[in-house]
Amino acid sequence: MVPIGGHTEFADQRAAYDALAPELKAKLRGLIAEHSIEASRRRTGFMEFSAEEAKRLPPVPQLLVRTIPQTGRKSLYVASHVGCIRGFCADESEALLQQLLAHTTQRQFVYIHRWRVNDLVMWDNRCTMHRGTDFDDMRYVRDMRRTTVSDIANTCEQEGVAVPA
Repeated sequence: MVPIGGHTEFADQRAAYDALAPELKAKLRGLIAEHSIEASRRRTGFMEFSAEEAKRLPPVPQLLVRTIPQTGRKSLYVASHVGCIRGFCADESEALLQQLLAHTTQRQFVYIHRWRVNDLVMWDNRCTMHRGTDFDDMRYVRDMRRTTVSDIANTCEQEGVAVPA
């Protein structure tokens, strides 16, 4: 058991979307972000992706606002793995992403889980952003198991949005 840190924070991107100003919701409608493991790793300082890795792990286009098919509810779809927003210059893209991340991670949208032995937590990754907090991993072992269920297709495909090459 980790006595200090090691919690997991979960941000509800549905509630965050609901709380956006109508003008911002209109601005986000139809925008496509490129989700990329390379972008995510670069944010943490890992810069050593080879050309082969970049080719094998290309960015995936995803809508910034998605609809959860089973409920019809709208949700933001952002996180650290978004590299850019198509059609925006790099500065505009980064500014909008930072604005959305800051909005989504406000306290009222975040649940913090403080882990105990035998806990089980389930979430819908399509509308929940999550991150682990720091802990002394040189002193404590954190044993976690993960199961992933794949969605039927990416958000663009699900909503019939044509993505230019």
